Amino acid sequence: MLETSARLLKLLSLLQAHREWTGADLAERLGVTTRTVRRDVDRLRELGYPVHASRGTAGYQLGAGAALPPLLLDDDEAVAVVVGLRTASAGSVAGIGETSLRALGKLEQVLPSRLRHRVATLHAATVRVDGASGPPVSPDVLMAVAEACRRHEVLRFDYTSRVGGASVRTVEPHSLVSFVRHWYLVAWDVDRTDWRTFRADRMAPRIPNGPRFTPREPPEGDVVTYLSNQLSIKAWRHQATVRLDGSADELADRVWPGMGVLETVDASSCLMHVGGPSATDLVWMITSVGVGFTLVDGTAEVAAAIREQGRRCLAAVDNDVSAVVSANKPP
Repeated sequence: MLETSARLLKLLSLLQAHREWTGADLAERLGVTTRTVRRDVDRLRELGYPVHASRGTAGYQLGAGAALPPLLLDDDEAVAVVVGLRTASAGSVAGIGETSLRALGKLEQVLPSRLRHRVATLHAATVRVDGASGPPVSPDVLMAVAEACRRHEVLRFDYTSRVGGASVRTVEPHSLVSFVRHWYLVAWDVDRTDWRTFRADRMAPRIPNGPRFTPREPPEGDVVTYLSNQLSIKAWRHQATVRLDGSADELADRVWPGMGVLETVDASSCLMHVGGPSATDLVWMITSVGVGFTLVDGTAEVAAAIREQGRRCLAAVDNDVSAVVSANKPP
């Protein structure tokens, strides 16, 4: 009986890890006959696992059922799921935290000691910063928007702007993007005949959706690049472009999402486009990259702020040098 149960678990693991198996392949892996494989498949079906059989190729495939049966996870998969659930418990989707914690408790209860130690080690070395997540978004809103994106259906929704203004928008939804602790919809605004971005936590979809549409090419060739441009540059009053002394590949890890956008020039330089609420904010963004730069495009305020920053830095160094010289002068 124990041998049969162990074989059933191994068979289930094989079916979950591979799209389709022939009866002969399964028999070889399990060390049994194809007749035994057929009996074991029938037992799995009795337990609620929807194992489909293909007559032409005599193949077996695990399908989707009406209920979620137990899953077999290898060590790395189990750790990945635990980490994902811990992360989701502090996420920005409303109500998912409690659900994630319930699932996490069930999974951690059955983890082998070796995996429990790995998870505990990772958890002990991880620091959680409260308030790091963005405003909560209703999962119903995310699902409604995602379904409209998948089915290419016109979406209508009530929208509250950043300053509190209310409007009804009609869009052709393209993609949902999780970007810097917020959820955004990138869509073609039908009334404004242009691409727009919308915060999902400010949306209230109106169901049912409108007619289907033919998807457009994403703006700027990529929705992530477009969204980064919108949030880090075009949304701000002050904007600037500088030429950096370094390639885009070399400097990419120094420019975080929402700070700016790099544009390749050649192997030794690139352009960085930035935006911010003030000229001084732009200066620290640019200088934080830590390489030489040249102002290519910017307002007089930005140029003045760069000069002022330079004067302050020079004054700080000159004062330090004077103090050192004075201290070393003989009495």
